[in-house]
Amino acid sequence: MKAATAARLAWSLCVACLVGLGGYLLLYVLNGTAGPGSTPLPVALTFTVVGALFAVVGALVASRQPDNKVGWLLLAAGLCIAVNSLGESYARYALVTAPGSLPGGLYAAWSQAALFGTVAILGIFLPLYFPTGRLLSRRWRPILWAGIGYLLFAILGNVLKPGPVEWLPGAAPAPNPAIYLPAAEPLLDMILGLSAPCFLVGVGGAIAALVVRFRRSRGIERQQLKWFTYAAALAPLSSLAYEVARSVWPVLLALTLPLVPISVGIAILRYRLYEIDRIINRTLVYGLLTVLLGLCYAVGSLVFVLVAGAGSDPPSWLVAAATLAAAAVFRPARRRVQAVVDRRFNRRRYNAAQTIQAFSARLRDEVDLDTLSAEVVAVAGRTMEPTMVSLWLRPPTERSQRSSH
Repeated sequence: MKAATAARLAWSLCVACLVGLGGYLLLYVLNGTAGPGSTPLPVALTFTVVGALFAVVGALVASRQPDNKVGWLLLAAGLCIAVNSLGESYARYALVTAPGSLPGGLYAAWSQAALFGTVAILGIFLPLYFPTGRLLSRRWRPILWAGIGYLLFAILGNVLKPGPVEWLPGAAPAPNPAIYLPAAEPLLDMILGLSAPCFLVGVGGAIAALVVRFRRSRGIERQQLKWFTYAAALAPLSSLAYEVARSVWPVLLALTLPLVPISVGIAILRYRLYEIDRIINRTLVYGLLTVLLGLCYAVGSLVFVLVAGAGSDPPSWLVAAATLAAAAVFRPARRRVQAVVDRRFNRRRYNAAQTIQAFSARLRDEVDLDTLSAEVVAVAGRTMEPTMVSLWLRPPTERSQRSSH
């Protein structure tokens, strides 16, 4: 495909995705937030922003690097999100909000199978092809076929299900609007069952490919992979929060999910990448520190309540005391957590700091200039690991010699 043709196609798909997301928001407002299965407003806005980010970043990458499959995968993910969101919102309006007001409500609900495409792209295909747009080697093709198998089996098993099925929460169950094959239901159940092992093989193989690619990478490619894996590692936090604390789930979803397209865009479109190691380090430090202080706050509040006998409704002074105690241990706890993280995840920096600290201690007692010069060169070599080290000392001037006397 020529560059100009690729750019026109990429931006046309991007505009189609944005139009679909705009239609989704319009119908979402008309549907309102009441009713069974309705999506909360923060979640709806998050999916809209994420779909738009995937489309725009994908169009940018595909128009500049048409041979890189990553851009087209991002565009496909944005389109799948748009189709799934628009289909769900259209079906809700046509079947629940104003039944019979719009045609094809069941077909719109039927189109929500695009969700499986989003899962396959983000969970299998994108890790396999990022950042070069090529597989590591032909030996990884079975993982690709496992992902394609999951996509086909999941879509066929759900799209051809005869029903009657409750296609949408709150809507009456209805048979399949496109193809009604009740005799094929056992076969479709078997096909749907095959999607699970294909998905597990695909995701496991994609993670393994990402690890192998990272171990082999150097320079810019390693920085690209760090950006992507950082965002991919944070993305599942929203799913965990959905099961544990649903009140913070929309917030985590809005903070973590947009990082995936943003990180891919930064990694591929920038020649000189931002330093991701510092961001990863700070995330680990403050994440562990938040957990630690939260536990200290909970334990302190419990101890105060037990000692004072205040029951389940502690007075305000107990809450203030627990807060002050947590604030008092913040700085020492941060230093200790930072040291643990550096020792475990940033060993090079930790070793360099230890070397400089030991050299500073020896420097106070060293008087021999030749020994001191040799140690300076050795410390610089161990900490910064340059290709060549040389030390130049300016000879003492006549004025400095007179002042020394």
